[in-house]
Amino acid sequence: MPKNLDIQVPPLNGKLALVTGASDGIGFHIAARLARAGAEVVMPVRNREKGEKAAARIRASNPSAKLELRDLDLSSLTSVATLTDELVTEERPLNILINNAGVMTPPERRETGDGFELQFGTNHLGHFALTTGLLPLLKEGKARVTTQISVAANQGAVNWDDLNWERSYSSMGSYSSSKIATGLLGMHLHRLSEANGWGITSNLSHPGVSPTNLLSAQPGMGRTSDTTEVKVIRVLSRIGIAGTPQSAALPAVLAATSPGAKGGRLYGPKGPGHIGGRPGEQKLYSRVTSEADARRLWELSEQLVAEHVAS
Repeated sequence: MPKNLDIQVPPLNGKLALVTGASDGIGFHIAARLARAGAEVVMPVRNREKGEKAAARIRASNPSAKLELRDLDLSSLTSVATLTDELVTEERPLNILINNAGVMTPPERRETGDGFELQFGTNHLGHFALTTGLLPLLKEGKARVTTQISVAANQGAVNWDDLNWERSYSSMGSYSSSKIATGLLGMHLHRLSEANGWGITSNLSHPGVSPTNLLSAQPGMGRTSDTTEVKVIRVLSRIGIAGTPQSAALPAVLAATSPGAKGGRLYGPKGPGHIGGRPGEQKLYSRVTSEADARRLWELSEQLVAEHVAS
């Protein structure tokens, strides 16, 4: 990674961090950077073998890295509840939470095991249940919570009339809707913290554009070959316009660790079109600023999670 893109990360010794999606792509580089700064990093993973390999890669360049694998499938509210219950029982204050993981644009509509549209259920509801389930630890740790959104959150809208996209599925429309929802979650968490004196600082980040596996061939997602989009992104990354997975990790790291990063703000790449470049603060996307929308979605998400847990 070019030195002009890099950032300084303060010492994180004694800090406990949790990063979703840390076994691959941008999440892997977020976890590696936090560990390099001295944090103990919890890596909740869906595929334990893949997680072990990711942890081994981090330790290969940083033998003193403090890493802990846990099991988590964000598309399963039962799995989320199992993890949050375990961690809350252990009573270790959590200082950093980075909600990074996600799924993107399956070509055909898919559902989670709980019956939610896959992108809404994973990107938003899974992270909502995780964050609210960990609230006791986040309050105790005076945590910084950074929620990863996307440039796609600057287009489209929350599909209020059909959150599960049952009537007219659009892969990108659903993706944008889920990322706007996660942004509203992050913004409302900061407002709640300020109103109730929780001591949690919640902000947003986006990685710009980089060649990760989100748009690559994924048979499990119904995608048998690389998309045209990811092929173009690889070219843009090679010529320095788009980012790399390593540089795309930096906005979230900045938002989650920098003493100057504030709650209720958005951090992302500062290059042309905000698809690459050095990370910094950006203007909030208009779609994540509505307090009324955020409150409505938070209350609705509480109901959906509670109904599932009760069933």
